[in-house]
Amino acid sequence: MNEEVTAYIRKQPEWQIKVCESLRKMIYETIPDVAERIQYGKPHYLKNGHYACVIHCAKDKVSFMIFNAGELEDINGFFKSTSSPDRKTATITNGLEVDYAVLAQKLKQASASL
Repeated sequence: MNEEVTAYIRKQPEWQIKVCESLRKMIYETIPDVAERIQYGKPHYLKNGHYACVIHCAKDKVSFMIFNAGELEDINGFFKSTSSPDRKTATITNGLEVDYAVLAQKLKQASASL
């Protein structure tokens, strides 16, 4: 695991640390050969040199964006399209119960062709 990503996660509020660590674990379990790095100030995850997903912490949320996700179905109020048709984002707020298995399934589906 990349030390810069660890530092990024550790500087967040406690609830965001827990979310980021859960996402990070889920990413490594879903894409075992994933490459992890800080790019544009955020943790990015690549499979075979292609972007698979990114984690971004903001003041009141953690965003988890999946690339190559144009074919994935939205989850009402949680996982939705962005301004780019091939990206979808899960918005996680403090106290929201997250089904990481569903996110893993979406990530696996999107990254299968990378």
